[in-house]
Amino acid sequence: MESSVQDVVTGAGPLDFEGIWEGALTFEQFVAQARPEHRALWEGIYRHARSPEWAVDLVGGRRLHLLAITEDWCMDTSNTIPFLARVAESVPGVDLRVILRDANPAIMDRYLTHGARAIPVVLVLDENFAEVGRWGPRPSELQAWVMANKDVLPKVERLREQRKWYARDRGETTVREVLNSVNGKR
Repeated sequence: MESSVQDVVTGAGPLDFEGIWEGALTFEQFVAQARPEHRALWEGIYRHARSPEWAVDLVGGRRLHLLAITEDWCMDTSNTIPFLARVAESVPGVDLRVILRDANPAIMDRYLTHGARAIPVVLVLDENFAEVGRWGPRPSELQAWVMANKDVLPKVERLREQRKWYARDRGETTVREVLNSVNGKR
């Protein structure tokens, strides 16, 4: 599936999100293709992830396609996408697909963060596969903290604090920000 995604990207024109969607991986396929050294983490976080009850009200009956650009080794991805997978399972009208960043550079390069290929990026598409929202690469509060501390704290310590933040948050901020991105909020 995934190898055909890049074929639907043509130059600098608009993206064929419906074609990209059709070639993308389901969450289950994404986890199944993950390298063994990463798969257990994905499965563990997914097993404990829950969709917040308020997500149904936030979606408000809309049809939303969540298209995540990511890779299996990304800590921010493994701490966010499983919660969006749970939302897709429990909220009517919401579904999720995944494309690999490194296999899709022409798509990724349209969604850079401060010039970098930071992941995950979640594109929120409406029922007609038009982009109506965008989120990434991590919850805004955590992103601000990372940017403020990236040159101050050693990487090991910074990653430890990020993991603690994600464990306390339990996906709540990610889900809220992704679903609010439709309204232009975070």
